[in-house]
Amino acid sequence: MRLILTAVVFLGGLLNLFMAISFLIDPAQAARGLGVLASGAAGVSTIRADFTSFFGVAGVCMMWGAWRRNADLLLVPALLFGASFAGRLLDLGLSGSYPDWAIPMIYEALHVLLMLAAWRLLPHHKLAEIAA
Repeated sequence: MRLILTAVVFLGGLLNLFMAISFLIDPAQAARGLGVLASGAAGVSTIRADFTSFFGVAGVCMMWGAWRRNADLLLVPALLFGASFAGRLLDLGLSGSYPDWAIPMIYEALHVLLMLAAWRLLPHHKLAEIAA
């Protein structure tokens, strides 16, 4: 079970890393897939920076945490996707639904559940051990 969960976390991290690369290479096209439109150079720059960092950091932490069997690294993507889910939930209550609103929320909720499950099953490392 632990090996399968580790592999799923690693592959999920790889998916997020590929998403980060797509935002880095072609931010306008990648953002359209999420329903975001770039407005001018500042918009493209913001999409390139923010989406690349969000998915890149999440992906690297997932892959590194799975590779090193370090569950503590999985708390970073859990917090990132948890905050996104909470923001979408708030927006759903304030603005209402839109076509396909559930798809990104399911993606984020699955990430949070996967990261928390892996965090419980994989070993934890002390910060001193990580620095060494």
